[in-house]
Amino acid sequence: MKKIFFVATVLLMALSSCQSSKVKILGRFVGSDANMVYLERNTTLEQAIIDSVKIAEDGSFTLKISDAPSTPTLYNVIYNNERIPLLVQGGDKINVQSAGSVLRNCEVSGSLESELLHKFNKEYISGVAQLNQIISKYTDDLSEEQTKAVSKEYTDLYRKIKRNQLRFIIENKDRIAAIYALYQRIPNDANLFNGDSDVIYYRTVAEAIEQTYPESPYLPILRTQIARMDAQLNLLSNIKETSFPEIKMADMYGNQKSLAALEGNVILLHFWSVAIGNGNAINADLKEIYAKYHEQGFEIYQVGIDTSKAAWINAVQEQQLPWISVSDLQGQASSSLKSYNITKLPANYLIDRKGNIVAKDLTGEKLEAEIKKHI
Repeated sequence: MKKIFFVATVLLMALSSCQSSKVKILGRFVGSDANMVYLERNTTLEQAIIDSVKIAEDGSFTLKISDAPSTPTLYNVIYNNERIPLLVQGGDKINVQSAGSVLRNCEVSGSLESELLHKFNKEYISGVAQLNQIISKYTDDLSEEQTKAVSKEYTDLYRKIKRNQLRFIIENKDRIAAIYALYQRIPNDANLFNGDSDVIYYRTVAEAIEQTYPESPYLPILRTQIARMDAQLNLLSNIKETSFPEIKMADMYGNQKSLAALEGNVILLHFWSVAIGNGNAINADLKEIYAKYHEQGFEIYQVGIDTSKAAWINAVQEQQLPWISVSDLQGQASSSLKSYNITKLPANYLIDRKGNIVAKDLTGEKLEAEIKKHI
């Protein structure tokens, strides 16, 4: 009898183990002509459609995962070209309902992590939509006073979104949804929490996730981000004491050009590569800014992170770049990347007339506004 009981227990445990990797996503979408729903898996290594199903006449559907991870992982339900992000783990049975626009009207239940993520995402999308409405108010015929009013309206809302996002992160720091919130972007902007002093929020979430989901694949990403931000803080701390790190490289004619020789001007130290897809557009914008402020003491020292001398010189000549362009032709092995802790391209630092780094990774109107402050 004991042997039978033992075998039954083992079988139950095995069945439970098998079921724990299975997930069902039940839903109903109405108010659209689209008739297919897709399930997309987003891991640290891949982004792929793993299931699809035709919607029934009443709008219902069922998506299945047979090998769901044991810790919450990002999946997207895709319908009518709109994505509903979910945090899925083995054993979940999630319900998704929507009438009309998926992004505006969707409701999610059946999974704590997915419910939290949906709550955050809904508020976030609403905030971004309001920001876009404010941006649409910018026109060339606005007076200076009107422009300032619109700018203030945008800034106030931006700060409100960031406060709400921060509140969500702190209140749910031990949930994977908090990681998702950390990396959300405002359109045409960087992550809301991309300042080096924001490392405290990344560290707070990482320490909490280590307790709730120690095996989460998102933890190594957080740790890498924290290490990068710590290194950047150390770099900026050293720069304040010793001015900016010197770079001395050859231009296309073989002449050595020193960054330090430009001190006393407002300098944009810009890192780029011919291989960057939008390099031409970035340089076109910089040429407009350079033309406006060069006579007032604005200089650009541009470092090409390339290995092909011919390709680099050809790009500089074709684009008729008027500033100092240099390269050591070492590509990602360039010592300049390490000196300035550059991990992705393009990147830039703005240096004022006293040699202080006053901003980084600014583009467009934000870059121009910062240059005006220091010219």
